[in-house]
Amino acid sequence: MEIIDFQILVEAFFRYQVISQVLSRMAAGQVLSEAVKATVGIHICTEGKQRDVKKRSIYRWYKAYREQGFNGLMPVTRRKTEDSTVLSRSLLDFFVEQKKDDPLVSVPELIRRGEILGHIQPGESVNRVTVWRALNRKGLDTSHRKSKKNRDSRRFAFPHRMDMVLCDGKHFRAGVNNLKRVALFFIDDCTRKVLHVVVGTSETTQLFLHGFYETIMKVGFMSALFVDRGSGFTSHDAVDVLRKLDVLFIHGSKGYPEARGKIERFNRTAWDQCIRFFAGNPEIDADCRSLKQRLLHYLDYQYAETPHESLGGQKPSYCFENDSRALRFAESIDHLRQKFVLHITRRVSFDNVVGFDGIKYEVPTGYAGTWITLHRNMLDESIRIAHHGKLIRLFPVDLNRNAHDKRATGHCDDEEPKPLPPKSCSQIAYERDFAPIVDPDGGFTA
Repeated sequence: MEIIDFQILVEAFFRYQVISQVLSRMAAGQVLSEAVKATVGIHICTEGKQRDVKKRSIYRWYKAYREQGFNGLMPVTRRKTEDSTVLSRSLLDFFVEQKKDDPLVSVPELIRRGEILGHIQPGESVNRVTVWRALNRKGLDTSHRKSKKNRDSRRFAFPHRMDMVLCDGKHFRAGVNNLKRVALFFIDDCTRKVLHVVVGTSETTQLFLHGFYETIMKVGFMSALFVDRGSGFTSHDAVDVLRKLDVLFIHGSKGYPEARGKIERFNRTAWDQCIRFFAGNPEIDADCRSLKQRLLHYLDYQYAETPHESLGGQKPSYCFENDSRALRFAESIDHLRQKFVLHITRRVSFDNVVGFDGIKYEVPTGYAGTWITLHRNMLDESIRIAHHGKLIRLFPVDLNRNAHDKRATGHCDDEEPKPLPPKSCSQIAYERDFAPIVDPDGGFTA
């Protein structure tokens, strides 16, 4: 006598309950499609739990019951195997070892590691579905991260490169001391090529404008730039610079929710393939310039050369280089740098000091109590003023040095003599009563 597992029998009973409703409706005169449509929905199983039954399952159960009766409703138990008839034993062992050492690694990343380390020969094609099934047979977790189902992430795409560039920051930790860092990525919307990246300690306006300037120097101007509402993107300085360069500046995801989806997908890819290995790693230099160099190498030689699903299997680098839209560069470097100079009006205190962003700058004498225009360069973060026809740089006040320096006693050569003040009544009376002994000529006569 064949022994049937209890759970298999319970599942068969539930399917029989659903099929019974279909057969009863057909006996009442409904056709199969009407009976199935009326049966689709929530059903209560023998354990008291609710189950949502789909139309496809009901058709499949109905066909099995017609052909085999109640035995046709028994779930089919598949023979489990841990081997792969497609992948070689050495390659499968390599994938399993890598997955155990790094549980978060994706299947495409495993295939790329196999190509780099020589486990996959040049020209050999390895299907990622095959690898995914083989890992599942080995009992390894290959599930994706859960995402919000109600998120508005409709897709859109601009037709040409540099029509829109997406910019966003990814926070992470790096080095043996787990220092905080942030990377700002500039992503072309059409070709998905990452144009540039800059790394800093925090998401500031200066870091954003530095990355924006270097992106323009590298690939030219974009028509529009999409950013979120971070503090480094919403400042008036950032808006003013992009206004002067005639670049459309779009904040937030309210009008363009699709852009947020593309950025989040790239951030997840960059995290899985590169950034997550930085934290606590003694081989990683936490210096911002070193991290920038690592990320640029990853973006140019790995991410840009990997076929992208949204591009029909083409590489981002190929799509960017073969786009018909011509790149538009600045007229000159000096002309471009002038667009990053902002002008701010401030009042000079009576001790020749002007304040900006919480820093006190010392100005030349002669401006006390007046309003002056500060020339703020957003690239080198310098402050300058126009003095005697030249732009001179201001520096923060050195209070310690000023405490020991001698005060100036002379006057400037170009300073006009001040007129004598009017005489008071007491002075007039004193000069009348105490007239000088000699006349203004010193007593000399003609």
